[in-house]
Amino acid sequence: MTADMVRQIEPLVPALRRYARALLRDRSAADDLVQDCLERAIGRWHQRREGGDARAWLFTILHNLAMTRLRRASERPSHLALDDTAEASLSVAASQEDRMRYRDLLAALQQLPDEQRTVLLLVTVEELSYADAAKVLDIPMGTVMSRLSRARERLLRLMSAEPPAAGSARPYLRSVK
Repeated sequence: MTADMVRQIEPLVPALRRYARALLRDRSAADDLVQDCLERAIGRWHQRREGGDARAWLFTILHNLAMTRLRRASERPSHLALDDTAEASLSVAASQEDRMRYRDLLAALQQLPDEQRTVLLLVTVEELSYADAAKVLDIPMGTVMSRLSRARERLLRLMSAEPPAAGSARPYLRSVK
C-alpha cells in the first residue's frame, strides 16, 4: 500500500461504514461489507482513473457489493445464532422521545423504495454531489434529482402522518359500473 492510497482511503472509512449500516441495517454485516470494499479497492487501486475521485469510486464499489449481498440474502432465509449474538443486541433501549423520533425516521426510511433511499442517503447523509451520486449508482444526474425529490416528499409525508385512531377503519370503496 502506498502512502497516497492510505491518505485517500483512510478518511473515508467512517462514511463508508455509515452508508453500509444504513443499507444493510446490521452493524456486523456492514463492517464485513466495508472490509470487502476496502480489500477490493486496495487490490484494484491501479485500475481506478488517475486523478479521479476516490470517494465516488469507493462508494460505487460499496454500493455494488451491498446490492449483490441484498439480492443474495433475499434468496435465502436469514439465520441468527443466539449463542453468537451479543446480549445488548437482544435488548431494547428505553423509549424516550428522541429515540422514538429516530425510530420513526428509520421506519420511514425503510418504507422508501430502494432507489429513493439510496439516493437520499448518498446525497444527504454522505454529502455526495448529484454528479457523484449518479456515478455511484450508474444513473443519469436528472434521475438522481427526481428520485431525491420524490424521496424527500415521501419521507416528509411519512414523518408528518398522524397515526390512525383506534377503531377507525377506512371504508372500502368500490366503483360499480
